[in-house]
Amino acid sequence: MKWGRLWAVMLKELRQMRRDRVTLVMIVGIPVLQLLLFGYAINMNLRGLGAGIADQANSAGSRALVMDMLATGVIRPTLTVDTPQQLMEALRRGEISVGVVVPPDFERRRLDGREAVQVLVDGSDSVVQSAAVQIAQTPLDGSRALVAGTGAREVTPQQIGIVSFYNPERRSAVNIVPGLIGVILTMTMVMFTAIAIVRERERGNMELLIATPVSSGELMIGKVLPYVAIGLVQVTLVLALGSWLFQVPIRGSLADVYVASLLLVVCNLSLGLMLSTLAKSQFQAMQMTMFVFLPSMLLSGFMFPFAGMPQIVQWFAEVLPLTHFLRLVRGIMLRGADIGELWPEVAAMAAFTAVMMTVAILRFRKRLD
Repeated sequence: MKWGRLWAVMLKELRQMRRDRVTLVMIVGIPVLQLLLFGYAINMNLRGLGAGIADQANSAGSRALVMDMLATGVIRPTLTVDTPQQLMEALRRGEISVGVVVPPDFERRRLDGREAVQVLVDGSDSVVQSAAVQIAQTPLDGSRALVAGTGAREVTPQQIGIVSFYNPERRSAVNIVPGLIGVILTMTMVMFTAIAIVRERERGNMELLIATPVSSGELMIGKVLPYVAIGLVQVTLVLALGSWLFQVPIRGSLADVYVASLLLVVCNLSLGLMLSTLAKSQFQAMQMTMFVFLPSMLLSGFMFPFAGMPQIVQWFAEVLPLTHFLRLVRGIMLRGADIGELWPEVAAMAAFTAVMMTVAILRFRKRLD
């Protein structure tokens, strides 16, 4: 082995990496991104879960009890209703994660030692169920202060009932399988289309496409449509295996599940096309795909609780289509919600698609000029 030749090869490789800006960004960006995500954004301690309150007793003791629960910081009041049925509807639509029901005979139940409060929980997210247990075990300082010196019985954690909907068995597969649809579609669809335009350039087909009367928009849409069918095949496969192997329910409309999946497929394909206009090689396109996939998987609420993230990270996560798809698919499959009731998520995904596709078409035209 000649050390001079070895040194020359090493210098050549380093210089090539220096000229490849995307690789340089990945070398520095991926460690920094992972450090920030795992060290700052990801937090298993839930805070600020949206909660609905139905205080039918409306007494000093019931108000003190509700304030004690809110003081934990685990829940925050976002909805006030009159009946438990209204709370259940809000849970089904995904407007709240927790509902607190105080019955009209709260004071008598408290004195008799019976169950005096019910906490309704959206069990489609197993992490939310664990947070509800924290609420039930909280020290009830306010209600204890009200009964001090009166001889009355204070509310104990045993008098707070936890009612879990949609996944009472707390099976993790019920929560994971619907989310896997989004994760698989995000990984495959973005990667397939991210290399689409780059592959044409590397194979020398770009000159032929320029010579044809095909417009930029027609070329982009024509490359997207075949992958739409592939994405729907993947959705069918995951749904079939999830139902057969793990008994994951589909409580809502199957057609709504496919509509939601189609929205995510189009979102990811438009994002992949936009990335393909930035990359100069298929290797760079795959690097960009991983750079997008990592925050999508970690910040969307698939692996870690969305409510536990800092507010600024939640704002960033709202840009990711996977975040909105998880709310859609879990709402439809597990809570039986209608896709029309989840229209904000649909609107967000449609807007993302429009922006990404427009940017991709505009950038592709610049490359043709």
